[in-house]
Amino acid sequence: MTTYDSAYGPDQKVLTAGEYDEMIGQHVHDDPANDRPRRFEKVTPAAAFEATLSVAGGLAIALILRTVLHWQGLMSTFVFAYLATLALGMILLRTMYGSLAAGDRVVTVLIWSVGLLACCLLAWLLGFVLLRGISKLSWTFFVDDLGKTSALNKGGGMRHAIIGTVEQVGMATIASVPIAVMTAVYLNEVKGRMAPIVRFIVDAMSGLPSVVAGLLVYAVWILSLGNGFSGFACSLSLLILMLPTVTRTAEEILRTVPSHLREASLALGATRWRTVSRVVLPTARSGLLTAVILGVARAAGETAPAALTTFGSSTTNVNPFSEPQANLPLTVYQLIRSGNKQQLERAYAGACVLILLVLVAFTLARIISIRGEKARR
Repeated sequence: MTTYDSAYGPDQKVLTAGEYDEMIGQHVHDDPANDRPRRFEKVTPAAAFEATLSVAGGLAIALILRTVLHWQGLMSTFVFAYLATLALGMILLRTMYGSLAAGDRVVTVLIWSVGLLACCLLAWLLGFVLLRGISKLSWTFFVDDLGKTSALNKGGGMRHAIIGTVEQVGMATIASVPIAVMTAVYLNEVKGRMAPIVRFIVDAMSGLPSVVAGLLVYAVWILSLGNGFSGFACSLSLLILMLPTVTRTAEEILRTVPSHLREASLALGATRWRTVSRVVLPTARSGLLTAVILGVARAAGETAPAALTTFGSSTTNVNPFSEPQANLPLTVYQLIRSGNKQQLERAYAGACVLILLVLVAFTLARIISIRGEKARR
């Protein structure tokens, strides 16, 4: 028989193994296989039956209330059925498995359903625009403009708007990306005395409405300085909108870089600037490209700044520094307002081109990022 000596004072007592386990509140002879974390994510036939029962009960309650209260819309019935299903599932699971398992499964269902709803809404939006617009795309749509095409006739294209969009967004990107990345490096790597003030300004600019950026450029650049409407004025307003988006995203990406990489570089005698330029930024290159694409997507779809700064045009203007210039969001908005069938078809085709341009830019950025990652490895 195994004995254990007690160290509680001079009067020692000899304990058996069972008495010792009981004293310290442990069961040393329990099966270790039973000491495992509980897993709730496994789908079993019982769980499927419980889910089916909850859904059926929720639908029954919603249909009864729809009949009694004379609900007219399907949306209210669907929402109440969903909430009733969650409530019934919570009650059923709590009765059978306890509150911990019930809360885990209900929250899992809630997160999955919200994610699926967001994906369905996005797919519906993209599908609606692409189906309405992609059939109108042709070679002439990309090489012609609307300068000699009337609103009632077929034909014409978006060459003037595509050129304007590429030039305006391109200039805003070239100017904003270096400033945004350096600002993110200052906030996350340098952390100087001005970092709280700079972060406060960036946060305030993040909530700036796009029309305010357009009004700012219109008041300062066009009215006060006497410059006319131009694509460059529009790029200035897009620059104001891109800066906080790229800065905030780039700062979050830099936070994901492991600190031991910085410590190893500094331990080898590298300066802070060399550590940032040779270690931190190359490691975060993929995320930084994603931040740039997010900024480009934000700028490419803005209509209000363009309406106040570039004014729009139906002819092609390749010089962004003089005369009004078109871009895709503003042209689509002007065509939609006309209400004419031909103009509506051109508007959907222009929106389709805008979506495809952002998709192509995002795809190219990801390809470059993946190749760079493989080369570094």
